[in-house]
Amino acid sequence: MGVLKKFEQRLEGLVNGTFAKVFKSEVQPVEIAGALQRECDNNATIWNRERTVVPNDFIVELSAPDFERLSPYSGQLGDELSSLVRDYAKQQRYTFMGPIKVHLEKADDLDTGLYRVRSRTLASSTSQSSERAPAGPGPAAVPQGGARGGYGYPPAGAPPMPAAPPPGGGRPGPAPLGDRRPAPGPGPMPSTQVRRWIEINGTRHQISRPTLVLGRSTDADVRIDDPGVSRRHCEIRTGTPSTIQDLGSTNGIVVDGQHTTRATLRDGSRIVVGNTTIVYRQAEG
Repeated sequence: MGVLKKFEQRLEGLVNGTFAKVFKSEVQPVEIAGALQRECDNNATIWNRERTVVPNDFIVELSAPDFERLSPYSGQLGDELSSLVRDYAKQQRYTFMGPIKVHLEKADDLDTGLYRVRSRTLASSTSQSSERAPAGPGPAAVPQGGARGGYGYPPAGAPPMPAAPPPGGGRPGPAPLGDRRPAPGPGPMPSTQVRRWIEINGTRHQISRPTLVLGRSTDADVRIDDPGVSRRHCEIRTGTPSTIQDLGSTNGIVVDGQHTTRATLRDGSRIVVGNTTIVYRQAEG
C-alpha cells in the first residue's frame, strides 16, 4: 500500500470522523502530503553513496479561509504529516539531520485553494532551540498540489562536501608536447533535439517546457475535462529520461498498466488518469 493511501486511512480514523469536515475545504490534507513528498525530492542533498539528506522542518502556508478550516486540527494533522514524511523517507532511503516538524501558517497574500510549502534542514541541537531561524521567501503561489521549491537552508553543522578529484584521478599527466600539436579533429557533433508531446483523444499537445501539469483546473497546462481527474492531477517532467509525478491526486495515475505515484516515461507510454488515456510520445530531430 502506498504512503499516501496509508495517510488517508489514518486521517479517516482520527477524532471519530471529524476530519470529514477538513476534506471539504479547498486545500485537502492529502494534497499537502503529496507536496511534502515533492519537497523532499526537490531538496534532497547527496552526501555520499550511503546518505541522502532531505529537509526535516516544513512550513505549509495557507490562505486565510483554508487556515481557519484546518487550524483546529493543526496538531494532529501536523503529526500525521510528519509520520507521512518519515514513511516516505524510509521508502526512498532518505535521512534527516533532526526531528521532523510540520507547521501550518496563515498567508494573507494567498487566495482560497492556494498554498506554499517551504522547508529547511535543521540539526538536532538547532531544531530543539526555542528560537527558529528566520524563514526566507517562498516560491510563487501556485494552485493546490503545485507547491514547489522551498527556502532550503543548508544543514546546520553539516560536514563539508568532498572536493571533486582532479582530472585523471590525481595521476600525473603526460609530459608536455612542446610545439607538437595534434592535427585538428572534426568539430563537435550538432546536438540532437528531442521533440516530446502527448496525445489525448486524438489531440496532440506539444511539451515545450521542463514541466507540464495535467488536470481538470483551468490553471493546468493541459486541461482534461474528466470528473475522475483532480484539478492538478499529475506533472510530466522532461529530461533523460522523462518522468511523470502524481501531484497528490484523488484517483492516482496508472502508467503502462501499473498504478504508481512516479514513473519513467518512454515513447509510447500509456498514462491513465480518471477515465482518460494519455499517450506519451518522443522522437529525435
